[in-house]
Amino acid sequence: MRRTERFPAKGDANSLWHIYKTVSFFKVAKNFFFIQVGRYTPFIPMKNFIYRTFLRMKIGEKTAFALMVMPDTMFPERISVGNNSIIGFNTTILAHEYLIDEYRIGDVIIGDRVMIGANTTILPGVEIGDGAIVSAASLVNRDIPAGALAGGNPVRIIYTAEQMEMRRQADLSRTTEN
Repeated sequence: MRRTERFPAKGDANSLWHIYKTVSFFKVAKNFFFIQVGRYTPFIPMKNFIYRTFLRMKIGEKTAFALMVMPDTMFPERISVGNNSIIGFNTTILAHEYLIDEYRIGDVIIGDRVMIGANTTILPGVEIGDGAIVSAASLVNRDIPAGALAGGNPVRIIYTAEQMEMRRQADLSRTTEN
């Protein structure tokens, strides 16, 4: 289960209908503006500056957000990305989800040296461990352990860190034999 805070919808309407009772319109408008500027900015240091300063995202040193990455518009301050990670083209990182009967908010924690493939969606309340690789077009709906290779919709672990190391060793021994 993802780590999210759950809030029931009030009244007879779905939770998104009451969006501005959960988050300020002005906050969303400001965040939307800076996210759009960041999405199209080709200069990674400038993009990180925008995200750190105006959206209060926690972004490590030498982390790169590719073109068109879409951080959460409502709660970008709940997103944390470690050092030297890559967030692939057109990835969406959500820290909220509005459902019919409730809305949920959860931190997204992405570790150091993580590679997220293009067109991936990361849901609220998940943690992606240091050194993990998430393949393109994945739906990350659960935690990914450190060093793992994961992918798919929904995401599944393809190789653990230990299995990847054993595979590297086997490949290395085959190349030294030849």
